[in-house]
Amino acid sequence: MSQLKRLDGSLVVSFLLLGGVSCLFVHSSSVNFEQYSSSFIIKQFIFYLIGLIIMFGISLLDIEQLKKIGWPFYGLIVALTAGLIVAPESIARTINEAKSWYQIPFLGSLQPSEFLKFAFLIVVSKVIIAHQEKNVRPSYLADLWLLVKIGLIILPPTLLVYKQPDTGMVMLYMAMILPMLFFSGIQRKLLAVFTAIPLVIISTVVVLFVRFNDFFTVKILGALSGHQISRIYGWLQPYEYTDSSYQVRQGFLAIGSGEFVGKGYLNNDIYVPEKHTDFIFSAIAEELGFVGGALVITLLFFVIYRIVLITVEARDPFMTLMGAGISSLLAFQITQNIGMTIGLLPVTGVTLPFLSYGGSSLLSNFMLMGIVMIIHKSYKGYMFKVEN
Repeated sequence: MSQLKRLDGSLVVSFLLLGGVSCLFVHSSSVNFEQYSSSFIIKQFIFYLIGLIIMFGISLLDIEQLKKIGWPFYGLIVALTAGLIVAPESIARTINEAKSWYQIPFLGSLQPSEFLKFAFLIVVSKVIIAHQEKNVRPSYLADLWLLVKIGLIILPPTLLVYKQPDTGMVMLYMAMILPMLFFSGIQRKLLAVFTAIPLVIISTVVVLFVRFNDFFTVKILGALSGHQISRIYGWLQPYEYTDSSYQVRQGFLAIGSGEFVGKGYLNNDIYVPEKHTDFIFSAIAEELGFVGGALVITLLFFVIYRIVLITVEARDPFMTLMGAGISSLLAFQITQNIGMTIGLLPVTGVTLPFLSYGGSSLLSNFMLMGIVMIIHKSYKGYMFKVEN
């Protein structure tokens, strides 16, 4: 009972509220149409319960124990991710042109790439802290070597995930790692060069699309899978490429039809493919309107706000790095998911944290919240201790 008291109460209450919203709208999204034979509410409730238990279990660890499990967990998840390449269809079925899940009897599916977030967070933080302790006087050469080591850690499994293909997950990894590099203490000029590289690449792609569309189509899009190409065109020109933009256009209709206060719970009549997963926000906005959608977004960003406050209070650089990575990851994921449902961003298959249906996504996020609880417990435990 004393361990429960050391959890952050406002975060726990937020997760219980989000869990209630999630179960309600996973249910309403899966019963009003004939796409599914039954509701997913029971599975989502079980996933939520397991997730909360995992969060509590991880919170019982201390920082040193967390560091010890980093590399073994990283090795296990990288092996599972690589195993998808050779796994037969009977245990790793291709879904929507992506081979990203293991099929587990009675439980559903397991997506190893989701758990790479937890592994990357611990391992990269350890490498950065070891670098800081070894190089008291920073130098460009040492900092460059740090970037090389981090690249060797994250690039091989990230390339495996990209080849599945799962571009959305790759974006989440980058959203988590980049702020950790910012707080790593490396030379600002080197960090500026490193940050400029993706900006130059993105700018070049935009210029090629606008000014040299033929070259863009042949050379850039030609390197992508058919599934990725259709999503890009469905985002850029949704009313010309109607097949690939069907999900986005239906999401527009669902959100717009909710108007200010919504149609009421279970009164969703606009079909959106996979509404209970990636597009669950369209169900919330349709049934609860602008008011309900705004309240849900506020609750999600309150979670991030609490994580930031907890991270700021942390006295340990290792904790600060992890807290920065987690808060940045969630902020990006929320923005990306809601942005794609309203057409501002391309559809990437990124879930809405703590709301979308999906065991792997939910459990991996609760594992990260377990780390947040360790950070909270650690600084609370030492706040009133006096140093000799």
